[in-house]
Amino acid sequence: MVKLIALYKKPENPQAFDEHYGNVHAPLARKMPGLKKLEVTKIYGAPMGESPYYLLAEMYFESKEALNAAMASAEGKAAAKDLMGFAGNLVTMMLGEVTEE
Repeated sequence: MVKLIALYKKPENPQAFDEHYGNVHAPLARKMPGLKKLEVTKIYGAPMGESPYYLLAEMYFESKEALNAAMASAEGKAAAKDLMGFAGNLVTMMLGEVTEE
């Protein structure tokens, strides 16, 4: 299994961010073909106090091929376009392979 990870810095307007993420972006992302699970974590702090991050989203896919196909799909392109429009300056994207230890 693999995942696409999106790590968001704190937005200037958290309420506007939350509304757009919950009402527009997440529904677009959930339409991506092959998506097994979307897990969203609201970050409230760090072990040493405050965190510069606000939100972590993890999108799980069966394989690298499934993830690549989802990203290349019309739904994936729509989600990417929306992401760049509302949070392009806040997000860091990563790809990872999930293992169980």
